[in-house]
Amino acid sequence: MRTTVVALLTFLVAGLSTAGAGNSKRGRHWVSAWSAAVHSPLPFSDVPPSPTFDNQTIRMIVRPTIGGSRLRIRFSNEFGASPAAIGAARVAIVSRGPRIVPESDRVLTFSGKSSISIPPGAPMLSDPVDLGVSPFTEIAISIYLPRKTLASSTHFWAQHETYISGPGDLTAGTDLPDATSNASWYWLADVEIWAPVETAATVAFGDSITNGEGPKQGGYQDWPDVLASRLADGRGSPQLAVLNEGISGNRILQDGAGVSALARLDRDVLAQPGVINLIVLEGINDIGWLHLPVNAPKPNENLFAPQTVSAQELIAGLHQIINRAHEHGIRVFGATLTPYEGADYYSADGESIRQAVNQWIRTGGAFDGVFDFDVAVRDTNHPARFRDDYQSGDHLHPSAAGYKAMADAVDISALQNSSGRRRTNGR
Repeated sequence: MRTTVVALLTFLVAGLSTAGAGNSKRGRHWVSAWSAAVHSPLPFSDVPPSPTFDNQTIRMIVRPTIGGSRLRIRFSNEFGASPAAIGAARVAIVSRGPRIVPESDRVLTFSGKSSISIPPGAPMLSDPVDLGVSPFTEIAISIYLPRKTLASSTHFWAQHETYISGPGDLTAGTDLPDATSNASWYWLADVEIWAPVETAATVAFGDSITNGEGPKQGGYQDWPDVLASRLADGRGSPQLAVLNEGISGNRILQDGAGVSALARLDRDVLAQPGVINLIVLEGINDIGWLHLPVNAPKPNENLFAPQTVSAQELIAGLHQIINRAHEHGIRVFGATLTPYEGADYYSADGESIRQAVNQWIRTGGAFDGVFDFDVAVRDTNHPARFRDDYQSGDHLHPSAAGYKAMADAVDISALQNSSGRRRTNGR
């Protein structure tokens, strides 16, 4: 009798497992369609202090790279020392500037409530809302801060202006009259789309060269956005979002401009829903910050005092990123470090390190693929420098043409071939 019962239970479990697998293939899942790496306020002397909001509405504009009919928003108080109270939140499609399309306006709730207090160090997901959004459509996320709140979890260099109201909850307003604006996002981590199971995401993980500094803000001319447009043109392929997880000044091994790449990998990559690919472009700041001008950091803080780094240490850090991503079934593509001779923090010693790291990226065999950004943008007559029309004036950050050359250097078939599946652990 016992044998019969066990056999029956085994049959039922097997049947349920098979049914579940079938539903998964036909089903849907959450995929991050847009994201930004939150960080604490940047400690540079030429960066304004992070603002404090009090009884004000903030309207932030973002542009998801895939579309869908249902979405939710992830907020983050990762670097807050106290709870962040959001009195109201809404999402809508943008008409122009801070204006929204009124009929698209949706209330965001959190476990059914219209307000939420986000604990220090924690993220918070909104409840899903039904809102049809096409790929590359700008949406406005408006939040009301009812009491004095320091913007301690931010993304300083946003791709679009953020609009800040005078007093009051204006989240439902079609416009924000007399709003001021700046170039940062606050407490906003990602936009997630309820998408077919074949839909997936690629994370671009890096520093200011990934974040998009150089071209005009709001033009979506950074290489991750240009890459997303290329992927969208691949007719018949499943949707593949591109997520920009760049932080200006970020480094692999040391904190400073955001926590190090090694420290933020779990939050900014591994925890993102639907990620199957990771493109890593990090290391130039580890090399260059040894030679920063003395007036770049804030006086007396000494956060960026000379810290020795070797090619071997950077390679070890990249190995860590690869191994940890592989544990989560994510394929990892290495991007070679772009030229920087002529930049403020250039040195011959640093160039030797860059060359050694790039040689390992190209030939070491640790990555699942390599995209050679260095070759794509360098001056063929002077390989340590950018081609002049490919740099934005500081010999470090690409121009719009340079970013396009980088995006064009990505083999999109390598990304698309992994769409809808995750690699297994190991090589």
